[in-house]
Amino acid sequence: MSTGGLIITAATPPVTTPRDAAREAAERELSKPLYHQNDPSPLQRLLDRLWEWLGDFFDRAAGSTPGGTVGLVAVVLLAALAIGALWWRLGAPRRAVTGAGTLFEAGTRTAADHRAAADAHAAAGRWTEAVQERMRAVVRSLEEHTLLDPRPGRTADEAAAEAAHSLPHHAGELRAAARAFDDVTYGGRTGDPDVYGRLRTLDLTLERATPLLTGPTA
Repeated sequence: MSTGGLIITAATPPVTTPRDAAREAAERELSKPLYHQNDPSPLQRLLDRLWEWLGDFFDRAAGSTPGGTVGLVAVVLLAALAIGALWWRLGAPRRAVTGAGTLFEAGTRTAADHRAAADAHAAAGRWTEAVQERMRAVVRSLEEHTLLDPRPGRTADEAAAEAAHSLPHHAGELRAAARAFDDVTYGGRTGDPDVYGRLRTLDLTLERATPLLTGPTA
C-alpha cells in the first residue's frame, strides 16, 4: 500500500507457542535416550557418593592418626587381628544359661533307646540332638546299673555330681558332659562331632567302669 510516496506493509504477527505446550515439547525431546546414553545409573551414583564419603572419612582420620594413612591402616589391621584372636580364643558369642531344666522329657526310655536315638541324630548330622540323647543315655545307664537312683526332675549337673561319688575317676568327664548338655540345650550353643564323640566315649567307658560303691574316702 502506498501513501504519499511511502510504502506501508502489514506486519506479520510472530508465531508463538503456549508456554505449557513448549515445556512439554522440551521435556519430550530431552527424554529421548540420545541425551542420556552416558548418564550414570542410580546405583552408580550411589556408589560414587559412598566412595566419596569413605575417601573423606579416611582423609580426616589419616590426618589425626600418627603416620597418616599408613598409620591408620596399621591401626585397623591391629584391631581386626585383636577381634579375630578373641573370637578364636573364646569361641562364638553364647547366651548365658539362665537356668538348667530337667534332663529327661516326659516318658521313660531305656539307655539303649537313647543311644539309638543319639546315633540316628549323629548319622543325620543333627549334632545338638545327638549330644542331648547321648547324655540322657549316660544318665539312664547309670540308673539301670543302680549307680543313680531314678529321680524325676533331675538335671544334668545334679546327675553328674551324684554319679561322681561312685565314679570319682570320671568326675571331670561327667561334669564336662553335663556342661555340654546345658550349653546346647539352654545356652544357645550348637552341638558338633567333637562334643558328641566325647560323650559317646564317656558312655562306653562308664559301661565298663568299676564303681566305688562305698564312696570316696576322706
